[in-house]
Amino acid sequence: METITVNNVTANDLPWKIIYDASRCTMCGSCVATCSFRAIKMTVERRRMVFSEGDFPDPKSRFSAVPVISQVDSIRDYCRGCGMCEKVCPNDAIRPERNPDTRHPIITRCLGGDSIKRGGRKNLEGSIRTLDSIRVGRISQMTDPSLDAQRHTFDLLAPFGRILPPGELPFTPNQDKELVSNDTTPPVNWIYPVIIGDMSIGALSWRMWEAMAMATAYLNEECGLPVRMSSGEGGVPRRLLRSKYLKYTILQIASGHFGWNRIATSMPDMIEDPAGIMIKIGQGAKPGDGGLLQAGKVAAHIQAIRGVPKTDLLSPPNHQGLYSIEESVQKMFLSMNAAFKFRVPVAIKVAASATSVSVFNNLVRDPYNIVGGFFLDGIDGGTGAAHEVSLDHTGHPIASKLRDCYLAAVSQGRQGQIPLWAAGGLGKTGDLAADAFKMICLGANGVFSGKLILQMAGCVGNDMGRCNACNTGLCPVGITTQESPLVHRLDPEKVAQNIVNYFLAMDQEFKKLMAPIGNSSLPVGRSDALISTDQAIAERLQIQHVC
Repeated sequence: METITVNNVTANDLPWKIIYDASRCTMCGSCVATCSFRAIKMTVERRRMVFSEGDFPDPKSRFSAVPVISQVDSIRDYCRGCGMCEKVCPNDAIRPERNPDTRHPIITRCLGGDSIKRGGRKNLEGSIRTLDSIRVGRISQMTDPSLDAQRHTFDLLAPFGRILPPGELPFTPNQDKELVSNDTTPPVNWIYPVIIGDMSIGALSWRMWEAMAMATAYLNEECGLPVRMSSGEGGVPRRLLRSKYLKYTILQIASGHFGWNRIATSMPDMIEDPAGIMIKIGQGAKPGDGGLLQAGKVAAHIQAIRGVPKTDLLSPPNHQGLYSIEESVQKMFLSMNAAFKFRVPVAIKVAASATSVSVFNNLVRDPYNIVGGFFLDGIDGGTGAAHEVSLDHTGHPIASKLRDCYLAAVSQGRQGQIPLWAAGGLGKTGDLAADAFKMICLGANGVFSGKLILQMAGCVGNDMGRCNACNTGLCPVGITTQESPLVHRLDPEKVAQNIVNYFLAMDQEFKKLMAPIGNSSLPVGRSDALISTDQAIAERLQIQHVC
């Protein structure tokens, strides 16, 4: 009898089990070829068949070798539950099934001696989302007629750039009572209130980036929607920096400063200014932690853009050498404004936390009038790679912290001077227009979303732990990988079409929500339009409670 080794990893220790029906399988091999995680393999099983010949029972045994598909019992090559095998199987012979008895969090740490790293999104699910308990409850009627969403003209624009209060505008009337400018004003771009969030070209495949760029250009030039997309940490391709489409891109500079040599050397060749500069201090998915691009995703073009060898790339948790908010404003905002000769608005991105209001209050009082936006990223933000303990156990929900920042500005009479942009789990149910509208009513000027864009591209991951292997570079649908065979599974034109169609649908839904409350422009801070069925949420956000 074979010795039993109880510490060996088996399928019952893993988060997903492969359910396989050999009687339906034709051994076409599609499932094995499709599995990018090498979690299944072709093997042979020894089968025993008992039979009897003749008129009287005379049991005999016959053994045969039967080809089958089996699950790999490995802590490295294990099933992530992406379901690609089920998608490609012509006979419904195989599928992943969630294993409630998994020991994966324990054995991974025990065998590896290292923190668990993964991509995707958080796995710890709480109660109902805050935004799901909020409704648009104030409807204009006889005393204040509502608008017609189909025929009325709506102004769906949000500012990216510092807005000066009336008393500080450098305008004086001349003898003809015409306003004359005495000085320059901070640059402001008026854009669509939903930005495609910052995801780096290292985190995403080049085809995914190409799809987002195509969609952004089409929305601007053919659909008339001034949508902007943001780069992440790590720079962008030189051909984008030298193209006319740069005006639709917000360039991000993060703590690692990856890719910024290329951007700086490309400045003389730029025929357009970027849509803005975003300085990332923190992110909601892993607040207080730096970026992580694992070596498996550092392909040749990433090495060229970032000027690095093929190794794990770690961004510091903050910008080294900056020790105060005031110093950050002075060094970073002034330098980046000066780099583009004060033509390009510069914003800051931070993780939502208990200290966010303190940071915002300091920026509102910025004496240089150059802080062009405050991007606040909440706890449900997605990521390409992070330590699981950071993903699941750090961060702050976005709704209450956005509300705190807005009310802090209101108390000083400075609301709207620094545009507030919010993110973190928005569009989690697939309905970004409703989530964005509620956030705008709570005080946001606009929102930004990343992982929903990946869902539009065909991402098979979810918030219940399915797939979430963005960090491995083995994305089964070609979105978050640099492996050429996997990247070519993605059709960039189809993805671009999906993104365009979603934004067109969202534009209609915005109007359907704005018209009933009688707003033809974005209802920033109109919390009177909202109600909540949860008393605690209503009290915390200072909106009306209903039952």
